[in-house]
Amino acid sequence: QSAKCRACGPGYATPLDAMKGKYCPREEIVYLPCIYRNTGIEKPDYLATVDVDPKSPHYCQVIHRLPMPNLKDELHHSGWNACSSCFGDATKRRNRLILPSLISSRIYVVDVGTDLRAPRIHKVVEPVELFWKGNVANPHTSHCLGSGEILISCLGDPSGNGKGGFILLDGETFEVKGNWENGEKVPPLGYDFWYQPRHNVLMSTEWGAPKVLADGFNPADIERGHYGRRINVWDWSTHTYIQAIDLGKGSIPLEIRFLHNPDAAEGFVGCALSSAVHRLYKTEKGDWAAEKVIEVPSKKVQGWLLPDMPGLITDILISLDDRFLYFSNWLHGDIRQYDISNTRKPKLVGQVFLGGSITKGGPVTVVEDKELQCQPEPFVIKGKRVPGGPQMIQLSLDGKRLYVSSSLYSAWDKQFYPDLVKEGSVMLQIDVDTERGGLKVNKNFVVDFGKEPDGPVLAHEIRYPGGDSTSDIWI
Repeated sequence: QSAKCRACGPGYATPLDAMKGKYCPREEIVYLPCIYRNTGIEKPDYLATVDVDPKSPHYCQVIHRLPMPNLKDELHHSGWNACSSCFGDATKRRNRLILPSLISSRIYVVDVGTDLRAPRIHKVVEPVELFWKGNVANPHTSHCLGSGEILISCLGDPSGNGKGGFILLDGETFEVKGNWENGEKVPPLGYDFWYQPRHNVLMSTEWGAPKVLADGFNPADIERGHYGRRINVWDWSTHTYIQAIDLGKGSIPLEIRFLHNPDAAEGFVGCALSSAVHRLYKTEKGDWAAEKVIEVPSKKVQGWLLPDMPGLITDILISLDDRFLYFSNWLHGDIRQYDISNTRKPKLVGQVFLGGSITKGGPVTVVEDKELQCQPEPFVIKGKRVPGGPQMIQLSLDGKRLYVSSSLYSAWDKQFYPDLVKEGSVMLQIDVDTERGGLKVNKNFVVDFGKEPDGPVLAHEIRYPGGDSTSDIWI
């Protein structure tokens, strides 16, 4: 069966095929970008390969490090040269990891096909290519297209102003081909995106202007309009910007995820600052709308930057069967699991606290809390008190294991969790009850990036070699 599948191209025919593990055993290694920018350590960022196979003698260890050739790139998110969107094409292979640098605007193309466990650099796309050919900078999310090209969203223009443009890379040569978007209209800000050809749509989100967020967060910049509030809707076939859905000032919509079933005309977006999850859906008229379906109440606090502390929803994902939605509250310190069998009424079925800013004995006192009776205990695993809060999440294909890392972005880590920068981030794993819902920390699993050879490092997004629920799009 697996030989037969390999003749089809990368990924899986359907999300449920991926989930059943029909052709693919459980994940044995994961890749994470590790960041030294803003840590005081003058070393390049690197791509870490981590062994997550419980049967391996190297379980929970970094088994390979691929340093980048430059300093202060701020590696951030990654994507593939090919995924399930190319499933029907036997000429395609998922053998290159695309690593955009949020701050330097470089894009590294990493060869993971020659040796899965020891990636190597295949090509470096220099920032000037993005500046000259697309008038964009600060690349963020990378998705491969069924055409074989690679589409990357950007946060700004070469001067550091906000600009929600895109660039296209050739899937074979990795040359910058130019912009994806057509026409004069471009949103004022950019960040993440998802596309769904069956509904002729691409939707992008907004974080903030690069020169404003580069060195930290100033709440006054929200009033000045430097942070995002819209979901931007694009016509997939003409590449034109056709609609903006305004979620309100200071919402900051970050990660956007459609349901995996390509027939479904709906998805969800997590808003960082308003700490709300909105459901996005196609209306009977054929345009798109949003409704708020989850809201995490802020906590009234003393001893913090502001009197109200938002949850700060930073990452969100959906299981491959479209049954559960997960997100992290980076400041409050919890990860939540919702049953979304009814997408209009998500039901909280699992929650676990992994640190955060409101733990007992810290500098913050909670004076009013609509959800908790008391402040949570600090999170300790294998004798280590974990600094920071849960941030990037990745679910195993079968939906049973949720991996979590704790770094958001080096300048904000430094501001909100100075101990995280001093001690390095961690990767944890949570066991998921996929029958009834429920989350439980695996007490035997911790990868401590505070013990890296060149000093503590900030590990960010998690990817599996065979694709996952946030990299693969079915068309």
